Amino acid sequence: MEPTPPTLRSVLLRCAAALLAGASVTLALAPFTLWPVAAISPAVLWLLWHFSERSLTPLLGWFYGLGLFGAGASWVYVSIHEFGNASAALAASLTLLFCGLLALLFVVMAFVYRRLLWNRPLSITHALAFTGLWVLNEWLRTWLLTGFPWLFIGYGLTDTPMVSIAPVTGVLGLSFVLCGLGCLWVLALFRRTVLHLSTAMGASVGIAILSASLANVNWTTPSDEARTVAIVQPNTSQAIKWNPRYYEAILSQLDELTQQALPGDIVIWPEAAVPALYHRALQDIDPMVQRIEQNNQALISGVPFANRATEQYHNSISVFAGGEGLYHKQRLVPFGEYVPLDFALRGLIDFFDLPMSNFSSGDPYQSPLWAQEQIIAPSICYEIVYPDLVARGARGTDWLLTISNDAWFGDSIGPIQHLQMAQMRAAETQRYLVRGTSNGISAIVNPQGEIVTRSDQFVPVLIRGEVLARSGSTPFMQAGSTPVLVLSLIALLYGRQRPLPDPAINTKN
Repeated sequence: MEPTPPTLRSVLLRCAAALLAGASVTLALAPFTLWPVAAISPAVLWLLWHFSERSLTPLLGWFYGLGLFGAGASWVYVSIHEFGNASAALAASLTLLFCGLLALLFVVMAFVYRRLLWNRPLSITHALAFTGLWVLNEWLRTWLLTGFPWLFIGYGLTDTPMVSIAPVTGVLGLSFVLCGLGCLWVLALFRRTVLHLSTAMGASVGIAILSASLANVNWTTPSDEARTVAIVQPNTSQAIKWNPRYYEAILSQLDELTQQALPGDIVIWPEAAVPALYHRALQDIDPMVQRIEQNNQALISGVPFANRATEQYHNSISVFAGGEGLYHKQRLVPFGEYVPLDFALRGLIDFFDLPMSNFSSGDPYQSPLWAQEQIIAPSICYEIVYPDLVARGARGTDWLLTISNDAWFGDSIGPIQHLQMAQMRAAETQRYLVRGTSNGISAIVNPQGEIVTRSDQFVPVLIRGEVLARSGSTPFMQAGSTPVLVLSLIALLYGRQRPLPDPAINTKN
């Protein structure tokens, strides 16, 4: 007897449920931080796939992804509309297209699910197999087409005691924990057996004990001498930043804020703080540099760099005083720093011709920065969201520095999400992290991922705070995400090997 095809109403309801489940992940992350939602959301997708017809799993996966990226990456609209000079309708259409393309990653995940797991019974091993598949999907987002490692559910645990697991597993390990617990509890509530309830409870208690045990473990060792950093947040409007008429005014404001720093400070200017190429900037800020050196200060700033030998441009960060070092950004933002298919897209709309959108990526093996006898691991803007990239760069360094120009996000949740991911990098490496931005949020984060001091947004300000150098490496710095990925793959393949259910007890419709 042929199964009854689903009604249109049934399909629409399930698609709506998938859309809402995906969108709810945003509530688990900054600024909302309702972290239990991050456990419930993937479990809902798991149940939707399990109780739906095999042919519907890709569609439900796409709607889930559309909800996830549509709500969580809604700040893309701000960049396109306000700074790309696109109309509201065009900006909304391009944002929808962007989110819809990213949602295809969940279609890929759905095809794997229906090939390996769809006709298996709801069980503990099935829950763990889905968890492994979820984490592998997040990992795929870190590198496919240069990667978009945003909105990992593990970030929901940044401000919880469970962040103590991060130095061992990284954020993907926290995603494994959340997804696994969510699926086990949903399974327990669905099955209502002693086995399933005790498994969910035991896993929860075990994670709580593990978190408490790791909270007092110091994988890295602090030095005795503190350094004071002074972060300059100029709040330069993106509308005038690259207008030559405002160049002198921009330098004047940087100078005025820098003069509030005290002797001995390491002064941090944000990404592309000086809107001129490196060699011109070097000449134009020379009077400031001389004064900074007289005050026994150091100056580190973002600046665009032109390599005349290779005819390439780089988004860079340089030590202008009190040390040495020049770092070129490795992971570039599509459409912001380079334009894919530029031969076809350049000139269509202003968004594809943004200032400084023709950068080249830097070499993957670059030396860290050095300032006032401190070895500093640099990252620029978007790079801080790549866990393994930051962990590798942190080896042998004293603390982390990230600079950004979050003006592109406007007054959206983007800068707050960005800061939360930077907090996770500090926790993963057990190092202080200094974050300097053009218009906020600038901050100093301690090795536990906690914000020590921070600025408000959209105000010109200088904030100061102390950092302590740390030596040694966390397990995550040494092994990266590989152990969690191996565990996820084992969980997925083991779940595939489970026997098919007895038709008499099959829970499918």
